[in-house]
Amino acid sequence: MSSVIGSETSPTDTGDLPVTAPEGRRPRFSSNAFRSLAVAMWKGFVRDRAAVFFTLFFPLFFIIIFGTVFTDGGTAKGKIALVGDVSVIQQLPPDAKAAIDKTLELKTGLTRDEALHELRKDDLDGVLEQHGNRLELKVSNGDQVGAATVQGVLGSVVDSTNIAVTGQQPRYTLSSSSVQDESLKAIQYVTPGMIGYGIAVGATFGAATTLVEWRKRKVLRRLRLAPVPTSSIVTSRVAVSLAIALFQLAVFVGVGMVLGLRLTGSWYMAVPLTLCGTLAFLSIGLFCGSVAKSSEAAVGMANLITLPMGFLSGAFIPLEAAPGWIQAIAKVLPMGWLVQGLKDTMVRGEGPAAAILPMLLTLGFAAAVTLVATRFFSWEDS
Repeated sequence: MSSVIGSETSPTDTGDLPVTAPEGRRPRFSSNAFRSLAVAMWKGFVRDRAAVFFTLFFPLFFIIIFGTVFTDGGTAKGKIALVGDVSVIQQLPPDAKAAIDKTLELKTGLTRDEALHELRKDDLDGVLEQHGNRLELKVSNGDQVGAATVQGVLGSVVDSTNIAVTGQQPRYTLSSSSVQDESLKAIQYVTPGMIGYGIAVGATFGAATTLVEWRKRKVLRRLRLAPVPTSSIVTSRVAVSLAIALFQLAVFVGVGMVLGLRLTGSWYMAVPLTLCGTLAFLSIGLFCGSVAKSSEAAVGMANLITLPMGFLSGAFIPLEAAPGWIQAIAKVLPMGWLVQGLKDTMVRGEGPAAAILPMLLTLGFAAAVTLVATRFFSWEDS
Protein backbone atom coordinates (compact mmCIF):
# COMPACT_ATOMS: atom_id res chain seq x y z
CA MET A 1 0.00 0.00 0.00
CA SER A 2 3.05 2.26 -0.24
CA SER A 3 1.56 4.30 -3.09
CA VAL A 4 -1.96 4.96 -1.86
CA ILE A 5 -1.76 8.75 -1.91
CA GLY A 6 -5.10 9.89 -3.34
CA SER A 7 -7.14 12.03 -0.96
CA GLU A 8 -10.08 14.35 -1.03
CA THR A 9 -7.93 17.28 0.06
CA SER A 10 -7.04 20.19 -2.17
CA PRO A 11 -3.44 21.20 -2.95
CA THR A 12 -3.67 24.14 -0.57
CA ASP A 13 -3.98 21.73 2.33
CA THR A 14 -0.31 20.85 1.91
CA GLY A 15 0.91 24.39 1.43
CA ASP A 16 2.83 24.40 4.70
CA LEU A 17 5.11 21.57 3.55
CA PRO A 18 8.62 22.41 2.35
CA VAL A 19 9.21 22.00 -1.36
CA THR A 20 12.61 20.34 -1.00
CA ALA A 21 13.87 17.52 1.13
CA PRO A 22 17.08 17.73 3.16
CA GLU A 23 20.18 15.87 2.09
CA GLY A 24 20.37 12.16 2.81
CA ARG A 25 17.69 9.57 3.26
CA ARG A 26 14.03 10.38 3.79
CA PRO A 27 13.06 10.48 7.47
CA ARG A 28 11.33 7.56 9.09
CA PHE A 29 7.70 7.48 10.10
CA SER A 30 6.69 10.68 11.89
CA SER A 31 3.62 10.82 14.10
CA ASN A 32 3.48 14.62 13.75
CA ALA A 33 3.50 14.41 9.96
CA PHE A 34 0.89 11.65 10.13
CA ARG A 35 -1.46 13.75 12.26
CA SER A 36 -1.01 16.88 10.13
CA LEU A 37 -1.64 15.04 6.87
CA ALA A 38 -4.60 13.13 8.29
CA VAL A 39 -6.25 16.32 9.55
CA ALA A 40 -5.64 18.04 6.19
CA MET A 41 -7.10 15.10 4.27
CA TRP A 42 -10.15 14.89 6.52
CA LYS A 43 -10.83 18.62 6.14
CA GLY A 44 -10.46 18.24 2.39
CA PHE A 45 -13.04 15.47 2.35
CA VAL A 46 -15.54 17.48 4.41
CA ARG A 47 -15.11 20.49 2.12
CA ASP A 48 -15.61 18.45 -1.04
CA ARG A 49 -19.40 18.48 -1.43
CA ALA A 50 -19.40 16.04 -4.34
CA ALA A 51 -17.33 13.52 -2.38
CA VAL A 52 -19.60 13.83 0.66
CA PHE A 53 -22.71 13.39 -1.49
CA PHE A 54 -21.60 10.26 -3.34
CA THR A 55 -19.92 8.75 -0.29
CA LEU A 56 -22.66 9.36 2.25
CA PHE A 57 -25.94 10.73 0.95
CA PHE A 58 -26.21 8.78 -2.31
CA PRO A 59 -26.23 5.31 -0.65
CA LEU A 60 -28.28 6.72 2.23
CA PHE A 61 -30.92 7.79 -0.28
CA PHE A 62 -31.47 4.15 -1.29
CA ILE A 63 -31.71 3.01 2.32
CA ILE A 64 -34.42 5.58 3.03
CA ILE A 65 -36.34 4.83 -0.18
CA PHE A 66 -36.33 1.06 0.22
CA GLY A 67 -36.86 1.27 3.97
CA THR A 68 -39.95 3.48 3.68
CA VAL A 69 -41.54 2.12 0.49
CA PHE A 70 -41.25 -1.58 1.25
CA THR A 71 -42.58 -1.40 4.79
CA ASP A 72 -44.13 -4.86 4.60
CA GLY A 73 -41.03 -6.73 3.51
CA GLY A 74 -41.43 -5.69 -0.11
CA THR A 75 -44.52 -7.88 -0.74
CA ALA A 76 -47.55 -6.18 -2.31
CA LYS A 77 -51.03 -7.65 -2.45
CA GLY A 78 -52.25 -8.96 -5.76
CA LYS A 79 -55.30 -7.11 -7.08
CA ILE A 80 -58.10 -9.06 -8.76
CA ALA A 81 -61.55 -7.98 -9.88
CA LEU A 82 -64.55 -10.28 -9.31
CA VAL A 83 -66.88 -9.88 -12.28
CA GLY A 84 -70.44 -10.96 -11.69
CA ASP A 85 -71.37 -13.66 -9.20
CA VAL A 86 -68.22 -15.51 -8.08
CA SER A 87 -69.80 -17.61 -5.36
CA VAL A 88 -66.72 -19.76 -4.79
CA ILE A 89 -64.89 -16.73 -3.40
CA GLN A 90 -67.79 -14.76 -2.00
CA GLN A 91 -69.16 -17.70 0.05
CA LEU A 92 -65.86 -18.84 1.57
CA PRO A 93 -65.79 -19.41 5.35
CA PRO A 94 -64.51 -16.42 7.38
CA ASP A 95 -61.14 -18.03 8.16
CA ALA A 96 -60.49 -18.87 4.50
CA LYS A 97 -61.60 -15.39 3.45
CA ALA A 98 -59.22 -13.84 5.99
CA ALA A 99 -56.34 -15.93 4.62
CA ILE A 100 -57.04 -14.70 1.09
CA ASP A 101 -57.24 -11.07 2.24
CA LYS A 102 -53.63 -11.30 3.41
CA THR A 103 -52.36 -11.82 -0.15
CA LEU A 104 -55.13 -10.58 -2.45
CA GLU A 105 -57.12 -7.38 -2.74
CA LEU A 106 -60.57 -8.17 -4.10
CA LYS A 107 -62.45 -5.55 -6.13
CA THR A 108 -66.14 -5.79 -6.97
CA GLY A 109 -68.66 -3.65 -8.80
CA LEU A 110 -66.77 -3.47 -12.11
CA THR A 111 -68.24 -4.51 -15.42
CA ARG A 112 -66.34 -7.04 -17.50
CA ASP A 113 -65.15 -4.38 -19.95
CA GLU A 114 -64.05 -2.04 -17.15
CA ALA A 115 -62.14 -4.84 -15.40
CA LEU A 116 -60.38 -5.95 -18.60
CA HIS A 117 -59.46 -2.33 -19.36
CA GLU A 118 -57.78 -1.96 -15.96
CA LEU A 119 -56.06 -5.31 -16.44
CA ARG A 120 -54.56 -4.20 -19.77
CA LYS A 121 -53.20 -1.08 -18.03
CA ASP A 122 -51.67 -3.32 -15.29
CA ASP A 123 -53.86 -1.66 -12.67
CA LEU A 124 -55.10 -5.18 -11.87
CA ASP A 125 -53.30 -8.49 -11.61
CA GLY A 126 -56.27 -10.59 -12.63
CA VAL A 127 -59.96 -10.69 -13.55
CA LEU A 128 -62.01 -13.63 -12.22
CA GLU A 129 -65.36 -14.84 -13.52
CA GLN A 130 -67.45 -17.90 -12.64
CA HIS A 131 -69.45 -19.86 -15.19
CA GLY A 132 -71.19 -22.66 -13.36
CA ASN A 133 -68.53 -24.93 -11.95
CA ARG A 134 -65.78 -23.36 -14.06
CA LEU A 135 -63.69 -20.41 -12.90
CA GLU A 136 -62.11 -18.27 -15.61
CA LEU A 137 -59.07 -16.17 -14.65
CA LYS A 138 -57.47 -13.64 -16.97
CA VAL A 139 -54.03 -12.21 -16.09
CA SER A 140 -51.62 -9.72 -17.63
CA ASN A 141 -48.09 -10.41 -18.82
CA GLY A 142 -47.07 -6.95 -17.64
CA ASP A 143 -46.51 -8.13 -14.07
CA GLN A 144 -45.65 -11.82 -14.10
CA VAL A 145 -44.90 -11.88 -10.37
CA GLY A 146 -48.35 -10.53 -9.53
CA ALA A 147 -49.97 -12.90 -12.02
CA ALA A 148 -48.17 -15.87 -10.48
CA THR A 149 -49.28 -14.82 -7.00
CA VAL A 150 -52.92 -14.58 -8.08
CA GLN A 151 -52.83 -17.92 -9.89
CA GLY A 152 -51.21 -19.67 -6.94
CA VAL A 153 -53.68 -18.35 -4.37
CA LEU A 154 -56.76 -19.03 -6.49
CA GLY A 155 -55.45 -22.47 -7.43
CA SER A 156 -55.19 -23.29 -3.74
CA VAL A 157 -58.76 -22.05 -3.19
CA VAL A 158 -60.08 -24.26 -5.97
CA ASP A 159 -58.24 -27.30 -4.65
CA SER A 160 -59.51 -26.83 -1.11
CA THR A 161 -63.05 -26.23 -2.38
CA ASN A 162 -62.97 -29.45 -4.42
CA ILE A 163 -61.85 -31.39 -1.34
CA ALA A 164 -64.64 -29.87 0.73
CA VAL A 165 -67.27 -30.72 -1.89
CA THR A 166 -66.14 -34.35 -2.37
CA GLY A 167 -65.65 -34.90 1.36
CA GLN A 168 -62.24 -36.47 0.81
CA GLN A 169 -59.48 -35.45 3.19
CA PRO A 170 -56.01 -34.89 1.71
CA ARG A 171 -53.48 -37.64 2.40
CA TYR A 172 -50.54 -35.23 2.61
CA THR A 173 -50.39 -31.82 4.22
CA LEU A 174 -47.74 -29.12 4.17
CA SER A 175 -46.88 -26.69 6.95
CA SER A 176 -44.35 -23.93 6.47
CA SER A 177 -42.70 -21.30 8.63
CA SER A 178 -39.91 -18.77 8.31
CA VAL A 179 -36.55 -19.20 10.00
CA GLN A 180 -36.39 -15.42 10.46
CA ASP A 181 -38.53 -13.28 12.70
CA GLU A 182 -41.87 -12.49 11.00
CA SER A 183 -41.35 -8.81 11.79
CA LEU A 184 -38.32 -8.53 9.51
CA LYS A 185 -38.65 -5.90 6.82
CA ALA A 186 -36.90 -5.12 3.56
CA ILE A 187 -34.61 -2.73 5.43
CA GLN A 188 -32.88 -5.77 6.94
CA TYR A 189 -31.45 -6.72 3.57
CA VAL A 190 -31.16 -3.27 2.00
CA THR A 191 -28.89 -1.82 4.68
CA PRO A 192 -25.97 -4.30 4.40
CA GLY A 193 -26.00 -3.96 0.61
CA MET A 194 -25.95 -0.18 0.74
CA ILE A 195 -23.17 -0.23 3.34
CA GLY A 196 -21.08 -2.33 0.95
CA TYR A 197 -21.86 -0.09 -2.00
CA GLY A 198 -21.20 3.10 -0.03
CA ILE A 199 -17.82 1.81 1.10
CA ALA A 200 -16.92 0.88 -2.47
CA VAL A 201 -17.87 4.27 -3.88
CA GLY A 202 -16.20 6.29 -1.13
CA ALA A 203 -12.90 4.42 -1.20
CA THR A 204 -12.64 3.97 -4.97
CA PHE A 205 -13.59 7.48 -6.04
CA GLY A 206 -11.74 9.13 -3.15
CA ALA A 207 -8.47 7.48 -4.12
CA ALA A 208 -8.83 7.51 -7.91
CA THR A 209 -9.91 11.07 -8.68
CA THR A 210 -7.75 12.91 -6.18
CA LEU A 211 -4.69 10.84 -7.03
CA VAL A 212 -5.00 12.14 -10.60
CA GLU A 213 -5.63 15.71 -9.44
CA TRP A 214 -2.69 15.69 -7.02
CA ARG A 215 -0.41 14.41 -9.75
CA LYS A 216 -1.59 17.01 -12.27
CA ARG A 217 -1.27 19.89 -9.80
CA LYS A 218 2.20 18.80 -8.66
CA VAL A 219 1.02 18.05 -5.11
CA LEU A 220 2.50 14.55 -5.28
CA ARG A 221 5.80 16.02 -6.41
CA ARG A 222 5.82 18.44 -3.48
CA LEU A 223 5.03 15.65 -1.06
CA ARG A 224 7.83 13.56 -2.51
CA LEU A 225 10.35 16.38 -2.17
CA ALA A 226 9.16 17.47 1.28
CA PRO A 227 10.91 16.03 4.36
CA VAL A 228 7.85 13.89 5.09
CA PRO A 229 8.19 10.10 5.32
CA THR A 230 6.36 8.16 2.62
CA SER A 231 5.03 5.88 5.35
CA SER A 232 3.38 8.87 7.05
CA ILE A 233 1.73 9.90 3.78
CA VAL A 234 0.43 6.41 3.09
CA THR A 235 -0.80 5.66 6.60
CA SER A 236 -2.53 9.03 6.94
CA ARG A 237 -4.39 8.44 3.67
CA VAL A 238 -5.42 4.94 4.68
CA ALA A 239 -6.41 6.08 8.18
CA VAL A 240 -8.67 8.83 6.83
CA SER A 241 -10.33 6.40 4.42
CA LEU A 242 -10.95 3.93 7.24
CA ALA A 243 -12.36 6.70 9.44
CA ILE A 244 -14.72 7.79 6.65
CA ALA A 245 -15.86 4.18 6.18
CA LEU A 246 -16.57 3.74 9.89
CA PHE A 247 -18.50 7.03 9.87
CA GLN A 248 -20.53 5.71 6.92
CA LEU A 249 -21.20 2.47 8.80
CA ALA A 250 -22.44 4.33 11.88
CA VAL A 251 -24.72 6.63 9.87
CA PHE A 252 -26.18 3.86 7.69
CA VAL A 253 -26.85 1.56 10.64
CA GLY A 254 -28.34 4.42 12.65
CA VAL A 255 -30.74 5.42 9.87
CA GLY A 256 -31.55 1.76 9.21
CA MET A 257 -32.49 1.21 12.87
CA VAL A 258 -34.82 4.19 12.73
CA LEU A 259 -36.52 2.54 9.72
CA GLY A 260 -36.81 -0.84 11.44
CA LEU A 261 -33.40 -2.50 11.13
CA ARG A 262 -32.81 -5.15 13.80
CA LEU A 263 -29.24 -6.27 14.36
CA THR A 264 -28.80 -9.94 15.16
CA GLY A 265 -25.99 -12.44 15.61
CA SER A 266 -22.42 -11.13 15.61
CA TRP A 267 -23.38 -7.72 14.20
CA TYR A 268 -20.23 -6.16 15.67
CA MET A 269 -18.20 -8.02 13.02
CA ALA A 270 -19.48 -5.38 10.59
CA VAL A 271 -16.65 -3.16 11.87
CA PRO A 272 -13.70 -5.34 10.80
CA LEU A 273 -15.57 -6.28 7.61
CA THR A 274 -15.93 -2.59 6.80
CA LEU A 275 -12.23 -1.96 7.39
CA CYS A 276 -11.16 -4.88 5.19
CA GLY A 277 -13.60 -3.88 2.45
CA THR A 278 -12.28 -0.32 2.50
CA LEU A 279 -8.73 -1.55 1.91
CA ALA A 280 -9.93 -3.64 -1.04
CA PHE A 281 -11.62 -0.70 -2.74
CA LEU A 282 -8.77 1.66 -1.91
CA SER A 283 -6.60 -0.65 -3.98
CA ILE A 284 -9.06 -0.38 -6.88
CA GLY A 285 -9.01 3.41 -6.54
CA LEU A 286 -5.22 3.34 -6.54
CA PHE A 287 -5.23 1.30 -9.74
CA CYS A 288 -7.72 3.63 -11.48
CA GLY A 289 -5.82 6.74 -10.37
CA SER A 290 -2.49 5.28 -11.48
CA VAL A 291 -3.71 4.26 -14.93
CA ALA A 292 -5.98 7.22 -15.73
CA LYS A 293 -4.45 10.38 -17.13
CA SER A 294 -7.35 12.71 -16.31
CA SER A 295 -10.03 13.10 -13.67
CA GLU A 296 -12.71 12.29 -16.23
CA ALA A 297 -10.99 9.03 -17.12
CA ALA A 298 -10.59 8.15 -13.42
CA VAL A 299 -14.29 8.79 -12.76
CA GLY A 300 -15.22 6.70 -15.80
CA MET A 301 -13.05 3.78 -14.71
CA ALA A 302 -14.36 3.94 -11.15
CA ASN A 303 -17.96 3.99 -12.37
CA LEU A 304 -17.29 1.15 -14.79
CA ILE A 305 -16.07 -0.97 -11.89
CA THR A 306 -18.31 -0.05 -8.95
CA LEU A 307 -21.71 0.40 -10.60
CA PRO A 308 -21.93 -3.00 -12.35
CA MET A 309 -20.39 -4.57 -9.26
CA GLY A 310 -23.23 -3.12 -7.18
CA PHE A 311 -25.80 -5.04 -9.24
CA LEU A 312 -23.76 -8.21 -9.72
CA SER A 313 -22.85 -8.52 -6.04
CA GLY A 314 -26.36 -8.32 -4.61
CA ALA A 315 -25.97 -4.85 -3.12
CA PHE A 316 -29.04 -3.49 -4.95
CA ILE A 317 -31.10 -6.58 -5.70
CA PRO A 318 -31.08 -10.12 -4.25
CA LEU A 319 -29.36 -12.70 -6.43
CA GLU A 320 -31.21 -15.80 -5.26
CA ALA A 321 -33.35 -15.86 -8.41
CA ALA A 322 -30.57 -14.69 -10.74
CA PRO A 323 -29.06 -17.00 -13.39
CA GLY A 324 -26.25 -19.24 -12.22
CA TRP A 325 -23.57 -17.36 -14.16
CA ILE A 326 -24.44 -14.10 -12.37
CA GLN A 327 -24.26 -15.82 -8.98
CA ALA A 328 -20.89 -17.25 -10.00
CA ILE A 329 -19.61 -13.74 -10.83
CA ALA A 330 -20.80 -12.45 -7.45
CA LYS A 331 -18.65 -15.06 -5.73
CA VAL A 332 -15.45 -13.58 -7.19
CA LEU A 333 -16.23 -9.88 -6.63
CA PRO A 334 -14.95 -8.10 -3.52
CA MET A 335 -18.26 -6.31 -3.06
CA GLY A 336 -20.02 -9.66 -3.19
CA TRP A 337 -17.81 -11.00 -0.39
CA LEU A 338 -18.35 -7.85 1.66
CA VAL A 339 -22.14 -7.75 1.22
CA GLN A 340 -22.42 -11.46 1.98
CA GLY A 341 -20.40 -11.09 5.17
CA LEU A 342 -22.42 -8.06 6.29
CA LYS A 343 -25.74 -9.81 5.70
CA ASP A 344 -24.64 -12.98 7.48
CA THR A 345 -23.38 -11.20 10.58
CA MET A 346 -25.85 -8.30 10.80
CA VAL A 347 -29.26 -9.76 9.92
CA ARG A 348 -28.97 -13.53 9.46
CA GLY A 349 -27.85 -14.32 12.98
CA GLU A 350 -24.52 -15.91 12.00
CA GLY A 351 -21.55 -16.04 14.36
CA PRO A 352 -18.13 -14.36 13.97
CA ALA A 353 -16.87 -17.23 11.81
CA ALA A 354 -19.12 -16.03 8.98
CA ALA A 355 -16.96 -12.91 8.64
CA ILE A 356 -13.58 -14.66 8.52
CA LEU A 357 -13.62 -15.81 4.89
CA PRO A 358 -14.93 -12.48 3.47
CA MET A 359 -12.26 -10.62 5.45
CA LEU A 360 -9.47 -12.87 4.19
CA LEU A 361 -10.69 -12.64 0.60
CA THR A 362 -10.95 -8.83 0.64
CA LEU A 363 -7.50 -8.46 2.21
CA GLY A 364 -6.00 -10.83 -0.34
CA PHE A 365 -7.70 -8.90 -3.12
CA ALA A 366 -6.35 -5.61 -1.73
CA ALA A 367 -2.78 -6.95 -1.65
CA ALA A 368 -2.97 -8.34 -5.20
CA VAL A 369 -4.50 -5.23 -6.80
CA THR A 370 -2.14 -2.90 -4.91
CA LEU A 371 0.82 -4.86 -6.23
CA VAL A 372 -0.48 -4.46 -9.79
CA ALA A 373 -1.28 -0.77 -9.28
CA THR A 374 2.23 0.07 -8.07
CA ARG A 375 3.54 -1.00 -11.49
CA PHE A 376 1.61 1.90 -13.03
CA PHE A 377 1.99 4.48 -10.25
CA SER A 378 3.90 7.68 -10.98
CA TRP A 379 4.65 10.72 -8.82
CA GLU A 380 4.90 12.96 -11.87
CA ASP A 381 2.32 13.80 -14.54
CA SER A 382 3.72 12.37 -17.77
